[in-house]
Amino acid sequence: MLALRLTRTAHLAVHLRRLLVAVASAGTGFLLLCALGHALSHPDTPGAAALRLAWCAAPLAAAVQLAVAVARTDPGTRPRSGLSAIGLGPGRLMAVSATTTALSASLGSVAALLAYLHLRGDLTSRPPSGRVAADALAVGQSLPAPAVLTLLVLVPACASAAVAQALRPRDPRPAPSAARRGYGRFGAYGWGKARETFGAYGRFGSRTAVAAARPAAAGSHAGGAALVGAGGTLQTQSGEPPAPAPAPTDGATEPPDAALPTAADTMPAPLPQNTTALPWGIAVLAAGLTVETYTGNASAAPTPGTAPSAGVLIGWALTALGLALAGPGLTHLCGRLLQAVRPGALRLLAGRVLMEESHRVGRPLGVVAAVAAAAYVAATVYDGDGPAFGPLATLGASLVAGCTVATLLTAAVAARNARAGTTDALLRLGAPPATLRGAAAVRAAALLALFGPLTLLVAVLAALPLEH
Repeated sequence: MLALRLTRTAHLAVHLRRLLVAVASAGTGFLLLCALGHALSHPDTPGAAALRLAWCAAPLAAAVQLAVAVARTDPGTRPRSGLSAIGLGPGRLMAVSATTTALSASLGSVAALLAYLHLRGDLTSRPPSGRVAADALAVGQSLPAPAVLTLLVLVPACASAAVAQALRPRDPRPAPSAARRGYGRFGAYGWGKARETFGAYGRFGSRTAVAAARPAAAGSHAGGAALVGAGGTLQTQSGEPPAPAPAPTDGATEPPDAALPTAADTMPAPLPQNTTALPWGIAVLAAGLTVETYTGNASAAPTPGTAPSAGVLIGWALTALGLALAGPGLTHLCGRLLQAVRPGALRLLAGRVLMEESHRVGRPLGVVAAVAAAAYVAATVYDGDGPAFGPLATLGASLVAGCTVATLLTAAVAARNARAGTTDALLRLGAPPATLRGAAAVRAAALLALFGPLTLLVAVLAALPLEH
């Protein structure tokens, strides 16, 4: 009931995004039902029917990706302070978001079933026209109810599970135990209450300030090397804190411990982890191109009315996965390149925003690049002399392209909303709006300059084995 109330009271933009999820679910469900109809019409060719069903994985993945992107931008299920007191903690909000996604996708599945039955003539008692329509709709044959129910439940189940996985509550990493034995800075052996970072060693003169404030450190160094702990406390190699220093005799007072810089004050900002998956993405991309090359050279070109081989499907799946994994790292690299060679205010702002938003828009950008490369290959292989696109192939291609572009736009809107506070602060400080618009144009141009040639290169390499 809470999910229904949140769905009913949402804004118009939220309803439009949920409607996109329902449309994607309807298109994917219709393609799954058409694959079932082809299997019923051709019981003697189970391999071709299984291949058609496998090719429905591309629109299914695109629809699930769109559902996750829409769930991330839903303001009704965003965690807020005070909601846990009334039983709406992060776990409950995640369940509400997954339920809302399941409702939207289920609405699309019902629409797909009604459209399929209408085209079959079960609702209007009018037979369909055309051999292709009769082939995909299994006219004159009864539909198995368990198979139809399984295929229609597939999209809502996958979408809600993906949303629950993406929005699950993540507890912070527990602090190391005080009794755990570890190694100090640069391999020095000792007992530490908390793990220290490299920046805690001597950034901004922290050790100088601590040593000046605590003259007893020199005495402790005589018997053994003293270490500064995570809280700014001097410790010897034996692990015991040194004796407190005697009160100064010249009337000066020792500054309190609260005024001393600690490791928390000198700890460096956490670096983004968006570049860690870049080597894996490149490796998976190379593996996908290799699989597609070998399978494309070993098999004949697709003929009219047939889908490409399973090897091509596996190759394209690996290629898309590699580009999706490498997308955040490439976006982060693009932001770094914008700030190279003495950047001005415009390039510096554009580069920092790209580095900050790489985890949001990087993966959708990689998926869009994969879809664009697939469109280039389709336009090259399926030209005037090659096999023609059928209505179902056109529907599937349009569905994948529309879902990926909608996912990218949704991620861009979410990134803009996330930096709204920073934008308002810049405007209050006197930054002209033209500068912000110019930074947005620089970001778009930089991404196009990086992903454009990469997409073209992947497309050319993928189309070479299919042109024979």
